[in-house]
Amino acid sequence: MAKTKQNLLHNKAFGHFMAVAFYVAFGYLLFTAASNMNYIWKWTSVPQYFAYEKTQTITAPLDGIIQVRGSALVIQGRDDSKEITIDSGYSLSVKEGDSVYENDTLAKKTSMQMGPLLEGLIVTLEISGLAAILAFSIGALLAFMRISNYQFLKDIATVYIAVIRGTPLLVQIFIFYFIIATIFELERFLAGAVSLGLFFGAYIAEVLRGAIQSIDKGQYEAAKSLGMNYTQTMIYIIMPQALKRALPTLVGEMIALVKDSSLVSVISITDLTKVGREIVANTFSPFETWLIIAAVYFAITFLLSVLGHKIEMKMKKQGGM
Repeated sequence: MAKTKQNLLHNKAFGHFMAVAFYVAFGYLLFTAASNMNYIWKWTSVPQYFAYEKTQTITAPLDGIIQVRGSALVIQGRDDSKEITIDSGYSLSVKEGDSVYENDTLAKKTSMQMGPLLEGLIVTLEISGLAAILAFSIGALLAFMRISNYQFLKDIATVYIAVIRGTPLLVQIFIFYFIIATIFELERFLAGAVSLGLFFGAYIAEVLRGAIQSIDKGQYEAAKSLGMNYTQTMIYIIMPQALKRALPTLVGEMIALVKDSSLVSVISITDLTKVGREIVANTFSPFETWLIIAAVYFAITFLLSVLGHKIEMKMKKQGGM
Protein backbone atom coordinates (compact mmCIF):
# COMPACT_ATOMS: atom_id res chain seq x y z
CA MET A 1 0.00 0.00 0.00
CA ALA A 2 1.44 3.34 -1.02
CA LYS A 3 2.22 5.89 1.70
CA THR A 4 0.05 8.97 1.73
CA LYS A 5 1.99 12.22 1.48
CA GLN A 6 2.25 14.01 4.82
CA ASN A 7 0.74 17.47 5.05
CA LEU A 8 3.49 20.08 5.50
CA LEU A 9 1.63 21.62 8.44
CA HIS A 10 1.71 18.22 10.19
CA ASN A 11 5.49 17.93 9.80
CA LYS A 12 7.19 18.19 13.21
CA ALA A 13 10.40 19.88 12.00
CA PHE A 14 8.45 22.44 9.98
CA GLY A 15 6.17 23.05 12.95
CA HIS A 16 9.17 23.76 15.22
CA PHE A 17 10.59 26.13 12.61
CA MET A 18 7.30 28.04 12.32
CA ALA A 19 6.97 28.34 16.11
CA VAL A 20 10.54 29.70 16.43
CA ALA A 21 9.92 32.11 13.53
CA PHE A 22 6.72 33.33 15.22
CA TYR A 23 8.45 34.12 18.52
CA VAL A 24 11.45 35.71 16.79
CA ALA A 25 9.10 37.97 14.83
CA PHE A 26 7.08 38.74 17.96
CA GLY A 27 10.28 39.57 19.88
CA TYR A 28 11.51 41.79 17.08
CA LEU A 29 8.22 43.72 17.03
CA LEU A 30 8.41 44.22 20.79
CA PHE A 31 12.04 45.35 20.54
CA THR A 32 11.18 47.80 17.76
CA ALA A 33 8.25 49.21 19.72
CA ALA A 34 10.39 49.54 22.86
CA SER A 35 13.16 51.27 20.91
CA ASN A 36 10.71 53.93 19.74
CA MET A 37 9.61 54.70 23.29
CA ASN A 38 10.88 57.78 25.08
CA TYR A 39 12.51 55.62 27.75
CA ILE A 40 16.12 55.25 28.84
CA TRP A 41 16.90 51.58 29.41
CA LYS A 42 19.22 50.87 32.33
CA TRP A 43 20.20 47.23 31.87
CA THR A 44 23.73 47.92 33.19
CA SER A 45 22.30 48.51 36.67
CA VAL A 46 20.53 45.13 36.78
CA PRO A 47 23.52 43.00 38.02
CA GLN A 48 23.81 45.01 41.22
CA TYR A 49 20.25 44.04 42.10
CA PHE A 50 21.56 40.47 42.52
CA ALA A 51 24.99 41.17 44.02
CA TYR A 52 27.19 44.19 44.56
CA GLU A 53 30.52 45.19 46.06
CA LYS A 54 30.31 46.83 49.46
CA THR A 55 33.27 48.89 50.71
CA GLN A 56 33.71 49.30 54.45
CA THR A 57 36.12 51.92 55.71
CA ILE A 58 37.82 52.86 58.96
CA THR A 59 38.27 56.61 59.32
CA ALA A 60 40.51 58.74 61.46
CA PRO A 61 38.86 60.05 64.66
CA LEU A 62 41.24 63.02 64.90
CA ASP A 63 44.05 64.90 63.15
CA GLY A 64 47.54 63.55 63.66
CA ILE A 65 50.53 61.50 62.51
CA ILE A 66 50.26 57.77 61.73
CA GLN A 67 52.33 55.25 63.65
CA VAL A 68 52.04 51.57 62.61
CA ARG A 69 52.25 49.05 65.46
CA GLY A 70 51.62 45.54 64.13
CA SER A 71 47.87 45.16 63.47
CA ALA A 72 47.11 48.53 65.05
CA LEU A 73 47.44 52.15 64.03
CA VAL A 74 48.25 54.92 66.45
CA ILE A 75 47.24 58.45 65.54
CA GLN A 76 49.44 60.87 67.45
CA GLY A 77 47.59 64.15 67.68
CA ARG A 78 48.73 67.48 69.07
CA ASP A 79 47.01 66.98 72.45
CA ASP A 80 45.90 63.35 72.36
CA SER A 81 46.57 60.00 70.70
CA LYS A 82 44.28 57.21 69.62
CA GLU A 83 45.03 53.53 68.92
CA ILE A 84 42.86 51.75 66.36
CA THR A 85 42.94 47.97 65.83
CA ILE A 86 42.71 46.98 62.17
CA ASP A 87 41.06 43.62 61.41
CA SER A 88 42.86 41.22 59.08
CA GLY A 89 40.38 41.70 56.23
CA TYR A 90 41.19 45.39 55.84
CA SER A 91 43.94 46.86 53.66
CA LEU A 92 45.75 49.95 54.90
CA SER A 93 45.38 53.19 53.00
CA VAL A 94 48.09 54.96 55.00
CA LYS A 95 51.68 54.25 56.02
CA GLU A 96 54.09 55.14 58.79
CA GLY A 97 54.56 58.87 59.21
CA ASP A 98 51.57 59.99 57.10
CA SER A 99 49.61 63.01 58.23
CA VAL A 100 45.87 62.47 58.42
CA TYR A 101 42.89 64.62 59.23
CA GLU A 102 39.66 63.70 60.96
CA ASN A 103 37.45 61.37 58.84
CA ASP A 104 40.28 60.51 56.42
CA THR A 105 40.26 56.84 55.33
CA LEU A 106 42.78 54.71 57.24
CA ALA A 107 41.81 51.25 55.92
CA LYS A 108 39.14 49.70 53.74
CA LYS A 109 37.65 46.32 52.94
CA THR A 110 35.64 45.30 49.87
CA SER A 111 33.25 42.34 49.96
CA MET A 112 30.44 40.96 47.83
CA GLN A 113 26.96 41.39 49.26
CA MET A 114 23.61 39.91 48.25
CA GLY A 115 21.52 42.36 46.31
CA PRO A 116 17.84 43.02 47.08
CA LEU A 117 16.60 40.59 44.42
CA LEU A 118 18.52 37.67 45.92
CA GLU A 119 17.27 38.58 49.40
CA GLY A 120 13.71 38.79 48.05
CA LEU A 121 14.16 35.46 46.24
CA ILE A 122 15.21 33.77 49.49
CA VAL A 123 12.13 35.13 51.26
CA THR A 124 9.89 33.95 48.40
CA LEU A 125 11.38 30.44 48.50
CA GLU A 126 11.10 30.27 52.30
CA ILE A 127 7.48 31.39 52.42
CA SER A 128 6.54 29.15 49.46
CA GLY A 129 8.25 26.14 51.05
CA LEU A 130 6.53 26.62 54.41
CA ALA A 131 3.19 27.25 52.71
CA ALA A 132 3.61 24.09 50.58
CA ILE A 133 4.20 21.93 53.68
CA LEU A 134 1.13 23.41 55.36
CA ALA A 135 -0.97 23.04 52.20
CA PHE A 136 -0.11 19.34 51.79
CA SER A 137 -0.75 18.65 55.47
CA ILE A 138 -4.09 20.47 55.48
CA GLY A 139 -5.04 19.04 52.09
CA ALA A 140 -4.38 15.44 53.15
CA LEU A 141 -6.35 15.91 56.38
CA LEU A 142 -9.31 17.48 54.58
CA ALA A 143 -9.28 14.81 51.87
CA PHE A 144 -9.61 12.03 54.45
CA MET A 145 -12.31 14.01 56.24
CA ARG A 146 -14.23 14.29 52.95
CA ILE A 147 -14.18 10.51 52.39
CA SER A 148 -14.80 9.69 56.04
CA ASN A 149 -17.85 7.75 57.20
CA TYR A 150 -18.41 10.34 59.92
CA GLN A 151 -20.88 12.92 58.65
CA PHE A 152 -19.71 15.75 60.92
CA LEU A 153 -16.15 15.43 59.52
CA LYS A 154 -17.53 15.53 55.99
CA ASP A 155 -19.55 18.65 56.78
CA ILE A 156 -16.62 20.46 58.41
CA ALA A 157 -14.34 19.74 55.44
CA THR A 158 -17.03 20.58 52.86
CA VAL A 159 -17.82 23.97 54.39
CA TYR A 160 -14.12 24.85 54.78
CA ILE A 161 -13.32 23.97 51.17
CA ALA A 162 -16.38 25.84 49.86
CA VAL A 163 -15.53 29.02 51.80
CA ILE A 164 -11.83 29.01 50.97
CA ARG A 165 -12.34 28.27 47.28
CA GLY A 166 -15.18 30.77 47.05
CA THR A 167 -13.26 33.83 48.29
CA PRO A 168 -10.20 35.57 46.78
CA LEU A 169 -6.76 34.80 48.20
CA LEU A 170 -5.96 38.50 48.60
CA VAL A 171 -9.03 39.02 50.78
CA GLN A 172 -8.10 35.97 52.88
CA ILE A 173 -4.57 37.32 53.41
CA PHE A 174 -6.00 40.63 54.66
CA ILE A 175 -8.50 38.90 56.96
CA PHE A 176 -5.91 36.52 58.39
CA TYR A 177 -3.27 39.22 58.90
CA PHE A 178 -5.44 41.97 60.36
CA ILE A 179 -7.70 39.75 62.49
CA ILE A 180 -6.32 36.27 63.27
CA ALA A 181 -2.62 37.19 63.24
CA THR A 182 -3.35 40.23 65.43
CA ILE A 183 -5.26 38.11 67.97
CA PHE A 184 -2.50 35.49 68.22
CA GLU A 185 0.35 38.00 67.73
CA LEU A 186 1.81 36.21 64.72
CA GLU A 187 4.65 37.71 62.70
CA ARG A 188 3.73 38.86 59.21
CA PHE A 189 5.98 36.22 57.60
CA LEU A 190 4.16 33.42 59.42
CA ALA A 191 0.81 35.07 58.72
CA GLY A 192 1.55 35.15 54.98
CA ALA A 193 2.76 31.54 54.88
CA VAL A 194 -0.25 30.25 56.85
CA SER A 195 -2.66 32.21 54.62
CA LEU A 196 -1.18 30.59 51.52
CA GLY A 197 -1.17 27.16 53.18
CA LEU A 198 -4.84 27.42 54.21
CA PHE A 199 -5.85 28.56 50.73
CA PHE A 200 -4.00 25.93 48.70
CA GLY A 201 -4.80 23.24 51.25
CA ALA A 202 -8.44 23.43 50.12
CA TYR A 203 -7.47 22.88 46.47
CA ILE A 204 -5.05 20.06 47.26
CA ALA A 205 -7.76 18.40 49.37
CA GLU A 206 -10.05 18.15 46.36
CA VAL A 207 -7.22 16.90 44.15
CA LEU A 208 -6.33 14.15 46.62
CA ARG A 209 -9.98 13.26 47.28
CA GLY A 210 -10.65 12.83 43.57
CA ALA A 211 -7.50 10.74 43.12
CA ILE A 212 -8.35 8.47 46.07
CA GLN A 213 -11.93 7.94 44.93
CA SER A 214 -10.74 7.16 41.39
CA ILE A 215 -9.00 4.01 42.61
CA ASP A 216 -11.02 0.93 41.73
CA LYS A 217 -13.01 -0.61 44.60
CA GLY A 218 -11.40 -3.94 43.78
CA GLN A 219 -8.16 -2.62 45.26
CA TYR A 220 -9.84 -2.25 48.66
CA GLU A 221 -11.32 -5.74 48.43
CA ALA A 222 -7.97 -7.23 47.41
CA ALA A 223 -6.24 -5.55 50.35
CA LYS A 224 -8.97 -6.76 52.71
CA SER A 225 -8.56 -10.33 51.44
CA LEU A 226 -4.86 -10.08 52.30
CA GLY A 227 -5.74 -9.22 55.91
CA MET A 228 -4.96 -5.49 55.74
CA ASN A 229 -6.90 -3.02 57.83
CA TYR A 230 -8.08 0.38 56.57
CA THR A 231 -4.91 2.25 57.57
CA GLN A 232 -2.61 -0.31 55.96
CA THR A 233 -4.72 -0.32 52.82
CA MET A 234 -4.47 3.45 52.53
CA ILE A 235 -0.72 3.61 53.19
CA TYR A 236 0.45 0.68 51.07
CA ILE A 237 -2.20 0.26 48.36
CA ILE A 238 -4.41 3.31 47.76
CA MET A 239 -2.25 6.37 48.44
CA PRO A 240 0.73 5.34 46.22
CA GLN A 241 -1.65 4.93 43.27
CA ALA A 242 -3.62 8.09 44.12
CA LEU A 243 -0.46 10.20 44.37
CA LYS A 244 0.68 8.94 40.95
CA ARG A 245 -2.61 10.04 39.41
CA ALA A 246 -2.67 13.36 41.27
CA LEU A 247 0.98 14.28 40.66
CA PRO A 248 0.55 16.49 37.55
CA THR A 249 -2.22 18.49 39.23
CA LEU A 250 -0.26 18.75 42.48
CA VAL A 251 2.73 20.14 40.60
CA GLY A 252 0.41 22.66 38.98
CA GLU A 253 -0.86 23.70 42.43
CA MET A 254 2.73 24.17 43.65
CA ILE A 255 3.50 26.36 40.65
CA ALA A 256 0.37 28.41 41.36
CA LEU A 257 1.42 28.69 45.02
CA VAL A 258 4.84 30.12 44.10
CA LYS A 259 3.27 32.67 41.77
CA ASP A 260 0.52 33.64 44.20
CA SER A 261 3.07 34.06 46.98
CA SER A 262 3.67 37.48 45.40
CA LEU A 263 0.40 38.60 47.03
CA VAL A 264 1.96 38.51 50.50
CA SER A 265 3.81 41.69 49.55
CA VAL A 266 0.59 43.57 50.39
CA ILE A 267 1.28 42.93 54.10
CA SER A 268 4.85 44.27 53.80
CA ILE A 269 6.68 40.97 53.49
CA THR A 270 9.85 41.73 51.53
CA ASP A 271 9.55 39.06 48.86
CA LEU A 272 10.47 39.38 45.19
CA THR A 273 7.43 41.47 44.32
CA LYS A 274 7.87 43.96 47.16
CA VAL A 275 11.58 44.26 46.35
CA GLY A 276 10.58 45.00 42.76
CA ARG A 277 8.28 47.82 43.86
CA GLU A 278 11.04 49.28 46.05
CA ILE A 279 13.57 49.14 43.19
CA VAL A 280 11.13 50.83 40.82
CA ALA A 281 10.40 53.56 43.38
CA ASN A 282 14.12 54.24 43.90
CA THR A 283 15.43 53.90 40.33
CA PHE A 284 12.40 54.69 38.09
CA SER A 285 13.26 51.60 36.00
CA PRO A 286 9.94 49.72 35.81
CA PHE A 287 10.50 47.81 32.58
CA GLU A 288 13.88 46.27 33.41
CA THR A 289 12.85 45.52 37.00
CA TRP A 290 9.58 43.74 36.26
CA LEU A 291 11.03 41.83 33.31
CA ILE A 292 13.83 40.51 35.56
CA ILE A 293 11.42 39.59 38.35
CA ALA A 294 9.14 37.82 35.87
CA ALA A 295 12.18 35.88 34.62
CA VAL A 296 13.09 34.85 38.19
CA TYR A 297 9.54 33.60 38.88
CA PHE A 298 9.59 31.75 35.56
CA ALA A 299 12.91 30.09 36.46
CA ILE A 300 11.44 28.82 39.75
CA THR A 301 8.25 27.48 38.18
CA PHE A 302 10.13 25.97 35.24
CA LEU A 303 12.38 24.04 37.64
CA LEU A 304 9.28 22.80 39.48
CA SER A 305 7.78 21.69 36.16
CA VAL A 306 10.95 19.82 35.19
CA LEU A 307 11.18 18.18 38.62
CA GLY A 308 7.52 17.15 38.48
CA HIS A 309 7.99 15.72 34.98
CA LYS A 310 11.02 13.68 36.08
CA ILE A 311 9.14 12.28 39.07
CA GLU A 312 6.18 11.47 36.84
CA MET A 313 8.36 9.64 34.30
CA LYS A 314 10.04 7.69 37.11
CA MET A 315 6.64 6.63 38.46
CA LYS A 316 5.52 5.58 34.99
CA LYS A 317 8.52 3.30 34.69
CA GLN A 318 7.56 1.71 38.00
CA GLY A 319 4.07 1.03 36.60
CA GLY A 320 0.63 1.90 37.84
CA MET A 321 0.11 5.06 35.74
